[in-house]
Amino acid sequence: MKSTNFSTFSTVTHSTLAIIMGGGAGSRLFPLTKDRSKPAVPLGGKYRIVDIPLSNCINSDLRHIYVLTQFNSASLHRHIASAFKFDRFSRSFVEILAAQQTPTGSHWYQGTADAVRQNLQNFLSRPYEYYLILSGDQLYRMDFRDLLRQHIEGKADISIATIPVDRSAASDFGIMHTDASRRITQFVEKPKDVALLDTLKIPRDLLPELGQDPNAELYQASMGIYVFNRQALIEALDNDLVDFGKHIIPRSIEKYNVMSYIFQGYWEDIGTIRSFFQANLALTDENPPFSFFDTTRPVYTHARFLPASKIHGATIKRAIISDGCVIADAQIEHSVIGVRSNINSGTTVRHSILMGNDFFDTDLAQRDESGMPLGIGRDCVIDHAIIDKNARIGDGVVITPEGKPENFDGPDYYIRDGIVIVPKNATIPAGTRI
Repeated sequence: MKSTNFSTFSTVTHSTLAIIMGGGAGSRLFPLTKDRSKPAVPLGGKYRIVDIPLSNCINSDLRHIYVLTQFNSASLHRHIASAFKFDRFSRSFVEILAAQQTPTGSHWYQGTADAVRQNLQNFLSRPYEYYLILSGDQLYRMDFRDLLRQHIEGKADISIATIPVDRSAASDFGIMHTDASRRITQFVEKPKDVALLDTLKIPRDLLPELGQDPNAELYQASMGIYVFNRQALIEALDNDLVDFGKHIIPRSIEKYNVMSYIFQGYWEDIGTIRSFFQANLALTDENPPFSFFDTTRPVYTHARFLPASKIHGATIKRAIISDGCVIADAQIEHSVIGVRSNINSGTTVRHSILMGNDFFDTDLAQRDESGMPLGIGRDCVIDHAIIDKNARIGDGVVITPEGKPENFDGPDYYIRDGIVIVPKNATIPAGTRI
């Protein structure tokens, strides 16, 4: 393909509007979404999930961004308002569009396409040429300028970011089939039939371009990332179809030039408890698949101006320790410790995520009825667990999924995918065994 001139490409980014889906009810991430939306769930000790697509946009010089929200959105609104502020003299913005009643409709967003349709008048009010539609619950680092460049050079009406997956994973995704030029000719949602899967493999002529063995059995899975030309978006939404992946894209393939942008970096849908748990703990690896230490493409978040953490004789292996923590002579292994965490002596935390606290426990007025301080007490064992924010766990508490069902609802705790979750603001009395 002919290369787009970098000196003129800023015009393209300034003519692109980014639209981030703020998530639905987030039932697969419950109870982490009990009091917040999916994009507002804490990630990596000090971030929120929504920081990922927003930072990808900013690092790609895309500074016109809308976030569409609906469920449990108060904390998400608060986070975005405090974290993402541009120079008041520029035209850059990150704005929230919450579901609302209008003279033309009174229902909430019925799906991704319906959410964009309900706000289309806002998106068309400025002369944007391209519309980048993103999910709010994925972990990845992508330069969207590469996607836009291929979109323009390929004269596409719609482009869909895809990622190669093997046969065992293909049945969990919407699979795109393309010709050797990457034009999408077929879309199948979560194909299960073996014969059908055989017809959907990436063409052998395309595999060497991707640095893959020509005999590799790979499939192009949709990442839920789309670029629409202005007119293509208007026409594609001129109906009552509610979802891009299930409805709009299959129909568009028949009418438009729909291209696949094949992404080969790290990407993870962290919309389930298991995937969220594994992606967080993977951050503790020596060479993690996703790193927050990339200074050329940083992940932006709310600047809290917290003090450095204090650690008194603790044993720490493969862990992330966030700002503002106080850790006594505890043992911490393969865990993510969130901001303002307080872990007392004799406690063991392994294979777990502690999301930390929203405030320091220095004011007795902030104590709950139990009078227990925030954080983890003495001589506790926390294993394969997620402890949500502002939890108060008494001395001698044991939390482990061992010997318990894969999914279970208990008093002040839940088990999902074999992981124990203590919800936000929960109090676990001393001596409790979960």
